[in-house]
Amino acid sequence: MSSQAGPRAVVAGHGTFAAALMSAVARISGKAEVFVAVSNEGLDARGVEEAIGKALKQHGASVIFTDLPAGSCTLAARRIARLDSSISIVTGATVAMVLDFALGAGAAEPDLRRAAESGRAAIVVYPASGGAGGN
Repeated sequence: MSSQAGPRAVVAGHGTFAAALMSAVARISGKAEVFVAVSNEGLDARGVEEAIGKALKQHGASVIFTDLPAGSCTLAARRIARLDSSISIVTGATVAMVLDFALGAGAAEPDLRRAAESGRAAIVVYPASGGAGGN
């Protein structure tokens, strides 16, 4: 269990993705302080890596949530984690996933696996019900 005050994770993604995710989590749980947002907006590969690295170092966070598994933020996070084995990365971040993490107290592998599973479990398809047989 973490007793760390302030951000425990960086949320990184395209455009305003990270800020929007943090906004949603704040409105639902009041726990926006668990995260620090990083955008890749206007940054090249080196810039994204530097921005994520700076956020990690400045806040003492050890987890990075990213939007796309092969996106620029994840690639940058993987380069950072290659040099620092204490960094964990969770890709495909969703509101359900980061909310689960925010409401938990830890950042250990079981906490991250639980958050990832919450994100997967929240994906549901409601098929069209208006037509005969619905395409």
